[in-house]
Amino acid sequence: MAYQSVNPYSGSILETFEELTDEQLESALRTANTCFENWKHTTFVDRAAVVAKAAALMRERSDELARLVTLEMGKLIDEARGEVELSADIIDYYAQNAERFLAPEQLKPSSGGAQVESNPIGVLFGVEPWNFPYYQLVRFAAPNLMAGNVVMVKHAACVPQCAIAFEQLWLDAGAPTGAYTNLLISYDQVNQVIDDPRIKGVALTGSTDAGKVVAARAGQNLKKSTMELGGSDAFIVLEDADLDKAVKWAVWGKMNNTGQCCVAAKRFVVVEELADRFLDGFQAALMALEPGDPMDKATTLAPLSTEAALVKLLDQVDRAVAKGATLVMGGGRIDRPGAFMQPTILANIEPNNPAFREEFFGPVALFFRVKNEDEAVALANDSEFGLGGSVFTEDVERGKRVASRVDTGMVFVNHPTWTTPDLPFGGIKNSGYGRELSSMGIQEFVNKKLIRVTSIDAPA
Repeated sequence: MAYQSVNPYSGSILETFEELTDEQLESALRTANTCFENWKHTTFVDRAAVVAKAAALMRERSDELARLVTLEMGKLIDEARGEVELSADIIDYYAQNAERFLAPEQLKPSSGGAQVESNPIGVLFGVEPWNFPYYQLVRFAAPNLMAGNVVMVKHAACVPQCAIAFEQLWLDAGAPTGAYTNLLISYDQVNQVIDDPRIKGVALTGSTDAGKVVAARAGQNLKKSTMELGGSDAFIVLEDADLDKAVKWAVWGKMNNTGQCCVAAKRFVVVEELADRFLDGFQAALMALEPGDPMDKATTLAPLSTEAALVKLLDQVDRAVAKGATLVMGGGRIDRPGAFMQPTILANIEPNNPAFREEFFGPVALFFRVKNEDEAVALANDSEFGLGGSVFTEDVERGKRVASRVDTGMVFVNHPTWTTPDLPFGGIKNSGYGRELSSMGIQEFVNKKLIRVTSIDAPA
């Protein structure tokens, strides 16, 4: 596979990178394994000094790092800066809290004493996507480095400059060579890495299909894995919702990162009383978005990450309409250079329509009318995905009750699903398993070792 920076706004090739040879890959694995044997013995204080320095460097280099994101995958420049800031916050969060999260847990057995220690397990391998080129890396790297593991990462082929810049960040922060390793490798080499006995755990953020392949390979090797996969989040609007607030958050929830987000609002499930007014307001707001150069702060509609992503979405919309869906707005390519797609709304989507089951990774919203709360919950749960979701209602207690009925990993009340360092992130069903962020994220790849002290006499 080619590692190539292609600007999705201009279509120009920025830079191309060679894959590692098998000999270079072996050298990297050997270095990482040697590094772990030393890194696991460092103190939390020493680890935190390096990790906190990495956060400080991210903030110092915010403009440079954000610019690479916008150049390589087209994110609006202010959103790219926001991603850099969030990533630095996550790194700081683990630098400050890891020792507390992994402190020995004292147990009280019937006799004697016992405790559970959290020990690092070794070299970890992550496969990460392009849509948040730093944030996805940070969620994997920061907690595991603080836990005493070391990490190797195969990043997406379309954001190699971001991947290289992030690796350099750790080296400049004082991390030893091998603590964080960026791997420009092929799909066949991914399998080699997962199979390698020096790799002790595997994490992937990506599509459900990719998750099945990587999880199967890890399972064949009896290696712990975490999977953060696709989503088709329901955005439920009940009849007592604040309509203006719901519409504004709907636009943000759908169009943040041009809809290229696993927890983007994708299925808009609106109770009949508000359906027409919600749809009118939502459509008007989407129509007002202005395509342009994502480096320009005045631009409100960015291109998709690649030409291939645009072509896939256009095909999904065409198939949905061919199977009976109503095209409320959009549905086509914007007539200008770059991978730009019109903001799109599809309605009247029946369960036999492929759109009912698919994830639309871009500026395509699926609109559903329902009679009441029960129908809204039933529709939200009628999905193979279970990552995020949201409920809009003026009655917060009602919102919490409805949220509890939705089968998914995360539900927000009066806000689209989003992320902060101290909230666990992850899903169920075809959206994967395991959790990242918060105190839960640092527990995934540590050995929970029981140490038991007893004075019980041996049997006669």
